[in-house]
Amino acid sequence: MRERYIVRLPIKNAKNQVVGYEITYYGENQAYGNSDEGEHNEFAVADTVYNFLMQNVEKALSDSVHFMTFTTTLLMKKTPRLFEKEKLVIQIEDSVVIHPLALHFVQQYAREGYQIAVNDFQFAPRYLSLIDYIDYIKLDFKHNSDSTLRHVVELAKSMNKKCIANQIDSQELHEKALELGVDAMEGPYVAQQMATKAHSSGYLQSNFFRLMVAVVKEEPDMEEIEQIISMDATLSYGVLRVANSAYFASKHRVTTIRQAIVTLGIAQLKQWIYLLSTTNEGDEVDGSAEEFLKLSFLRASFCSELMSYVKDMPISRSEAYLMGMFSTLNYLIDAPLEEILTTVPVAEEIKAALLRHEGRCGELFDLVLSYEQADWNGITIHAKALGVPSNTLTNIYFNCTESVNATWQQISSSPHEDAGKA
Repeated sequence: MRERYIVRLPIKNAKNQVVGYEITYYGENQAYGNSDEGEHNEFAVADTVYNFLMQNVEKALSDSVHFMTFTTTLLMKKTPRLFEKEKLVIQIEDSVVIHPLALHFVQQYAREGYQIAVNDFQFAPRYLSLIDYIDYIKLDFKHNSDSTLRHVVELAKSMNKKCIANQIDSQELHEKALELGVDAMEGPYVAQQMATKAHSSGYLQSNFFRLMVAVVKEEPDMEEIEQIISMDATLSYGVLRVANSAYFASKHRVTTIRQAIVTLGIAQLKQWIYLLSTTNEGDEVDGSAEEFLKLSFLRASFCSELMSYVKDMPISRSEAYLMGMFSTLNYLIDAPLEEILTTVPVAEEIKAALLRHEGRCGELFDLVLSYEQADWNGITIHAKALGVPSNTLTNIYFNCTESVNATWQQISSSPHEDAGKA
C-alpha cells in the first residue's frame, strides 16, 4: 500500500499574506487515473481521507479558510458536512464535473451555503454550466498558455469570481500571476516566499505582557515562564543571547531556555523583559511577521515531536525544538541566518542543518520542509532515512498544527485580559 500523507499548503494574496490553505493528500492524483483500478483507487483514497477527517476534523480546519478536493465518493459520503461552512471551500476536479450524480451533490452543497472552487477551470460547456455555483476559479499557470490564462482571469473578474493561480513554482510564473491580477496564488514558489523582514524588536506585545505577569508572581512558575518564551522564536533568541553575554559569562554555554532562565534569575529576567517591552512601545507586528512567528512555532513543535521516532540523533528533543524555532530567524530579524547563529551557542549539528542541510539534523529539518511543501518524494526519502514510520506523519503534523493554533489564540488575546486573570 502506498504511503498516505495529508498536508496543508498556504494560499497567499499579492501582499504575500496567507488567505487560506489547501488540504492536499498524497495519492489523490492516482484516484483520477485511467487505470482499470481507477474506481477502486478512488474509494481507497476517499476512505483514507474520510477516516482521517472523522478523527481529526477539529485539528484540520481550525484557524483559516481551507480548500479541500472532494472526490465523487467523498461527496456521496457527505464529508463536507463534517466542517463549518465558513471554514471550508469544496474543491472539485474534472472527474466530478463529468459525473452527473456528483454534480448534483455539488449544486446541493452550494445551495446550503458552502463555497465551491473548480480546479484547473477550462473553457468547456461542462464547466460553464456550473458557473452560477462557483465561487473560486483555480488556474494551472504552469501548463496553460498565456492567452488562456488571460481569458479565464478576465472571465472570472467579469463574473465576480475569485481567481487563484495554481502551480506557481518559479519567480516568472509568480510575476505573471501578479501582472494578470489574480486574487491569490499557491504552489512551491509561493509557499517558500517570505514576507518583508521584521526589525530586531519585532516581538508580539501580548507575549511580553504574559511573560511579565508570569515573572512578577509571588511564586513564579518556571515551567510557565519557559513555555511562554519557547512559543516565540525572537524571545527564545533574545533570552539565549542575553544569558550567554559577557555579563553572565560562565564556563558552560547556555543552550536551552530552562538553562537561560536559571542563569539569568527571575530578577534579571524581569529587568530584561521591562527593557524590551519599553523599546517595543508603539510597535506593531503586521500579518506577515505574525505568519513567520506561527511558522517558527509549528516547525519547532514538529521537529520536537518527530524526535520520539527518529533514530540516532546527535541532539536532544529541546535542541530539536530550537532548531525548528530558529529556522525563520533571518526573516524575523533583519540579518543573515549565518550571522545570527554565530551569536547564539546552538550545537554545530543544528548550524549545519539550518545553513547547509547536512547530517542527521539536516535530514530532520528537510523532512519538516518537505512536509510543508507537500514534496511527496522528499517526505518518503527523509522519513525512511530517519526511521520515522510514514503512517505517523500526518497525525503528528496535525497534532502540532492544533497545538500551535490553540497556543496562538492564547498568546494573541488581549494583554489586559491576561493581566486581569493573574
